[in-house]
Amino acid sequence: MQDAPNSLNTSLADLDKAAWKAGLTEIAEDCGMFQPLGPHHFATFVDEGDTLLVTFETVAGIRSLSDDALPLGFELVRRKGWSHLCIISDGDTWFRDPLLYGFFDRLIDDGFFEDFDRVVFYGAGPCAYAAAAYSVASPGATVLAIQPQATLDPRMTEWDNRFPEMRRVSFTDRYGYAPDMLEPAAQAFVLYDPRVQLDAMHATLFQARNVTRLRLWHMGEALQTNLIEMKLLVPLIAAAGAGKLTAAGFHRVWRKRRDYRPYLQNLLQHLARTERDYLQALLCRNVTHRMHAPKFQRFLDRLERRAEHGETLLPAMDS
Repeated sequence: MQDAPNSLNTSLADLDKAAWKAGLTEIAEDCGMFQPLGPHHFATFVDEGDTLLVTFETVAGIRSLSDDALPLGFELVRRKGWSHLCIISDGDTWFRDPLLYGFFDRLIDDGFFEDFDRVVFYGAGPCAYAAAAYSVASPGATVLAIQPQATLDPRMTEWDNRFPEMRRVSFTDRYGYAPDMLEPAAQAFVLYDPRVQLDAMHATLFQARNVTRLRLWHMGEALQTNLIEMKLLVPLIAAAGAGKLTAAGFHRVWRKRRDYRPYLQNLLQHLARTERDYLQALLCRNVTHRMHAPKFQRFLDRLERRAEHGETLLPAMDS
């Protein structure tokens, strides 16, 4: 594997938006290609290895989630020597733009995706919708979609009231209904928290032989951020690119949530809301035994005081 170009190690952090875009343009042109796609979208391409990662990202997401303000896929280029195509939107557009349809049509006509041994499409939220929808351009690809919407066509998903500004946007023309666009994929993995009701309702629309739904209970509405903080996102994408991502393998690494405080706090809040004192005590004892967790200790102390007054029944302490 050849070393990645030095420009991929450049940091664009702390630049204003115009300077950031100019810097990213320079990196992309040095490593492959920069392609404007109208007023709201552009594409970068880094030409390296035989595995291609296609990510859909937003300007705000790149600048806030990455320490160096570079697209997510650049890390895989540096680590694995992959090639990377990044489709970037300025705002949440769900990538519904005829210029993008034409861009992917040209890639298909040019046989672009056929030049790679493996292709992975990735995105989160609106970007996950796009990753699923545009994956049809590369039959046999693997798709990793975090909290995807299936469509925002109000005739089909009128129950999703989160994005009223998108109701006039067409989701029924080219590259439209994401679950149907996944049909040629080799595998698709849909990640969501079943307790986030609208995300779960969209996830149920992704039903096909090649779709695996992975449930991240009690993680909330920011799964991509959670996975980045847990240092799991890049390994998951890497496993997908190696053809090694499976439900069983995911659940093995997902045990890392036991040390992730936001998950533990969400679980504790759920048990408190449902008044399951016994399970609350078990959780607090487990957490305080393994790590310094004053909040969990205070919660446990309150439960034990209540038990002393006969208000609740707690598990016996280990001898």
